[in-house]
Amino acid sequence: MEITLSSWILASAAAFVIGLSKAGIKGVAVINVTFMALAFGAKESTGMVVPLLILADIFAVIYYNRHTQWTYVFKLLPWMIIGVLIGVYIGKDLPESLFKIGMAIIILITVFMMYWWDRKKIKTVPKHWSFSSAIGVVAGITTMVGNLAGAFSNIYFLAMRLPKNHFIGTAAWLFLIVNIIKLPFHIFVWETISKETLLLNVKLLPGIIIGFLVGIKIISLIQEAFFRKMILVLTALGALLIMFQ
Repeated sequence: MEITLSSWILASAAAFVIGLSKAGIKGVAVINVTFMALAFGAKESTGMVVPLLILADIFAVIYYNRHTQWTYVFKLLPWMIIGVLIGVYIGKDLPESLFKIGMAIIILITVFMMYWWDRKKIKTVPKHWSFSSAIGVVAGITTMVGNLAGAFSNIYFLAMRLPKNHFIGTAAWLFLIVNIIKLPFHIFVWETISKETLLLNVKLLPGIIIGFLVGIKIISLIQEAFFRKMILVLTALGALLIMFQ
C-alpha cells in the first residue's frame, strides 16, 4: 500500500480519536470514521478501522471492566448481531448517500427525543423489548456498514440512565464482542482487511494509546450531568457530519 502524507495524518488523527472515544468521550467516533473515509475511501476504510476499534476496546475493557452492567449487554447484543448479519447482506448494494441521510435523520430524531425527556425530567426508562430490539438492530446494521453504531448505543444507554462509568464500561464490552464478530465478515466476505491493512493498524497503535490516556484524563474531570449533555451534543454533531461528509 502506498500511503500519502495526508492519508497518514488523517489516519493518525483517526487513531487518536478512537482512543478518545473508547476512553469515554462518546459521540466523537464519527470523526474517526470521516477521517479514515477521506484517507482511504468509504468502503475500504470500514474494514481497516475494525482492528483499531478492537485494540481500543481491549484497553477500555481492562480499565472499565468493574463498571460493566451485563444486563444491558445481554439485552442489546442479540439484536445487534442480527443487525450485523443484515448489514453484511445489504452493505455492498446499499447506496451510500441514501444510507447516510437516513441514518443521520434517525440519530437527530432520537437525540431530540432524549433532550425532550431530560427537559421534562422524565425519570422512567423504556422497558418494552421493542425499544432495545429496534435500537440493537439499527446499531448492528450501522456498525457493520459504517462503524457508526455509537450514536444508537449512546441513545440506548442514556435512556437507561446509566451513570458515567457504568455507561462506558458496558459499552466497552458490548463493542468488543460485536467488533470481534464483524472481523470474519470483513476478511472473507467484504475482503476489506488484509495483511497490509493489519500492518497499518500496528503502526497506528501509538495514536490509540495516546488518545485513550488523554480521554481518561478528560473523563475524570467531567461531572455526571455535563457528561449526559455532552453525549447528546456530540451525537447530534456527529449525525450532521455523517449527512454532509
